[in-house]
Amino acid sequence: MNKKTVVLAMSGGVDSSVAAYLLKKKGFSVIGITFKVWPKGVCMKQDKKSCCSLDAINDARQACREFDIPHYVVDCEKEFKRQVIDSFLDSYKKGLTPNPCIVCNEKIKFPLLLKKAKELQSYYIATGHHGRVGKNRINKRFLIKEAKDKNKDQSYVLFGLNQNILSRLLLPVGNHTKPEIKLLAKRLKLRSSKRQESQEICFVENNKLPIFLRSNLLDHIKPGFIKNKDGKVLGEHNGLCLYTIGQRRGLKIPYARPLYVIDTDCEKNEIIVGEKKETLKKSITVKGINWLIRLPNNKKQLLSYVKIRYKHAKQKAILNILSKNSCQVDFYNPQSAPTPGQAAVFYQRNSVIGGGWISSVN
Repeated sequence: MNKKTVVLAMSGGVDSSVAAYLLKKKGFSVIGITFKVWPKGVCMKQDKKSCCSLDAINDARQACREFDIPHYVVDCEKEFKRQVIDSFLDSYKKGLTPNPCIVCNEKIKFPLLLKKAKELQSYYIATGHHGRVGKNRINKRFLIKEAKDKNKDQSYVLFGLNQNILSRLLLPVGNHTKPEIKLLAKRLKLRSSKRQESQEICFVENNKLPIFLRSNLLDHIKPGFIKNKDGKVLGEHNGLCLYTIGQRRGLKIPYARPLYVIDTDCEKNEIIVGEKKETLKKSITVKGINWLIRLPNNKKQLLSYVKIRYKHAKQKAILNILSKNSCQVDFYNPQSAPTPGQAAVFYQRNSVIGGGWISSVN
């Protein structure tokens, strides 16, 4: 394989476009790859901010032309529907709040990027994610590190990548701040410098999640009771999956103080509400862990900093190891609204050491 060739995921956005420039500047031969995850008829309806829209594919193609690099479109709509969208909807059926971007990275984008690289005899793969790849000096395992720009850091969504992928991964924008990237794109007169940021969930049109859920989970959306923790009925909800832990808006319950969703009961189709302080939790159980470090056999506890949401500030915690794939996280200070279905990612200093999925809250 050629170690001077890199296959780069091109979304048509400013980060991947500048990543192409930075890689070429380092002497790499760059090949652009764009993933097509929607059928043409559906893709044309997507918001222009979507990273998977028809406009995004055209923008990616244009960016590749600007840098005179080859561009390929990889059709993965069947895999995307099965592993990302269907999984996303199944999670809501179970009363969970999923994060589809992490699943897409782990099961679709990075594995397909590596597969395409092997087909094209390229050793390296790259994306425009704000993060950095590091290596543990002692055991030589690869780690994800936080980006230079902490406000745009995406290390949280990359915890699920395996060693095979990390060993070949380049993240060229991770050593630059977002303002630096935008300024460079303007200086290079890239078309992507005028493009809006991608929306939160690419397959949800105009980011209107309730509409998407209603249209896909019609048989599972039924009204039910809203109760307090003592079982008193305070009102009715419009469908369990339309609410999430920590939510305040949309409850429409007259009360002296603001109420928040503190729990849900799928079997009874009920929502439990309480005051803000009742959203605070000291402990969570995390399963399906992908460790980026090698755990010693006799290790039962780890001191770590933990993020329970993408924009959540890392919080000091003890990881009590239950098994190879699960642990209980005990926070030093209670955290607001940890939510089953979301990812919990573990850090030491600026490195991701592992992460998994919140299964329960204690």
